Amino acid sequence: MKFPPRGLYAITQTEHKTPDQIVQAVEAALQGGAVVVQYRDKQPVDAVELAIRLRVVCHGYGAPLIVNDSIDLALQMGADGVHLGRGDGDIAEARARLGEGAIIGVSCYDDIAKAEQAVANGADYVAFGRFFASGTKPLAAPAGIETLRLAKQRLRVPVVAIGGIVPSNAGQLLVAGADLLAVIGGVFDQDAKTAAQAFSGLFGQVNL
Repeated sequence: MKFPPRGLYAITQTEHKTPDQIVQAVEAALQGGAVVVQYRDKQPVDAVELAIRLRVVCHGYGAPLIVNDSIDLALQMGADGVHLGRGDGDIAEARARLGEGAIIGVSCYDDIAKAEQAVANGADYVAFGRFFASGTKPLAAPAGIETLRLAKQRLRVPVVAIGGIVPSNAGQLLVAGADLLAVIGGVFDQDAKTAAQAFSGLFGQVNL
């Protein structure tokens, strides 16, 4: 399954939720228009089983499932790809273990040079952020809007923006060059379908 060129990139919110609640929320986000889902879980109980359930749901909507951090988990449960942050392994290892068809994304924070190197090494997409105050990562270093502009000019892979994004502040990121908006709380802190619809609608607005 290929990484979508544009749209809402929903990232799971797993804290204090049962596996059934997580799956139901993800399906609601997909119903609202999310085009890709990342399984992110810092304290998983049975990550393989839950990730497989999420993959089945995602594929039912034609959306790939990406696993955060863990090449091992992505391999175990047959994910469509992996997202690598600091210390999560390198692109060459992920490609060798997951195969040529796997989607590999890389967190580049506010660093264009890191993104250019990641693309040169075979990354399928790069992510920048945080752009706004984030409840998920309150201590994460901020990224500048200009970084998105430079990324769009210099890179030939999809550019993902992340960090504190809600529909009211998302438009400026799209104007600057973000192809996808990666969102956790902005989708899953409320009715996920309705929230996803609000984000998805932004991508169709001609004036952005």
